[in-house]
Amino acid sequence: MTVINALNVIVPGWDAPGTVKAITSTRAGGFSKQPYHEFNLAMHVDDEPIAVKRNRRLLRDRLRLPSDPVWLNQTHSTTVAQVSRRRSSVEIDADGSVTSDAAVVCAVMTADCLPLFLCNKQGSKVAAIHVGWRGLADGIVEAAIAAMGESVDTIMAWAGPCISIAHFEVGQEVRDLIGGPETAYRRSAEVGKYYADLRELTGDRLRAMGVSDYGYADQCTYRDREQYFSYRRDRRTGRMVSLIWIEPQFRL
Repeated sequence: MTVINALNVIVPGWDAPGTVKAITSTRAGGFSKQPYHEFNLAMHVDDEPIAVKRNRRLLRDRLRLPSDPVWLNQTHSTTVAQVSRRRSSVEIDADGSVTSDAAVVCAVMTADCLPLFLCNKQGSKVAAIHVGWRGLADGIVEAAIAAMGESVDTIMAWAGPCISIAHFEVGQEVRDLIGGPETAYRRSAEVGKYYADLRELTGDRLRAMGVSDYGYADQCTYRDREQYFSYRRDRRTGRMVSLIWIEPQFRL
């Protein structure tokens, strides 16, 4: 993976077609003040709206995005919206978006949950998915693969930075809801508690769907305080954004 120093964003280390562009932002380099410092991109966390707007403008300008991202109202659902250039400007209630329109920028916000990028090997369809434990348990990964509408052997997947197994403690009831392999859990010192690996659990769901081309970033949002927002660590905090789009063939 690569860090672009100009905006300090994470670029997936996958073999997606060259027309597919994807990044995950970090918390560095923006206009938000404590406790949202600095590069918060979420409007719903009680940050100053003017600071968020400046951060969003900076994101678009520095990355030379072909359009404003499709911002979602995320509710830990399994809804994956099909988006296009003809979409309404109204914020969409969904936890993922998929598009085959060049220049449409799919976006999901996270601060511990796993941002999942999907594309087909032709580079003609992309998706961004918000994967938390609720969505994982309810089937957001399966819904995303279905929304792609592609043969599973043509789908590539990459997970951006999220909370690591060392810091993601869950109860037995959550483990029962998510399921997954034994290797995705470690016992906690507290009775009835486990540490869960979102990356492995997501990969297990993908493999069950027939998607074998899966990679992920190894950074931990909880541990890496200077780089990432973490809701579990700080509660009152900002959000990173993960963006994916198909670069238009002709653009000035």
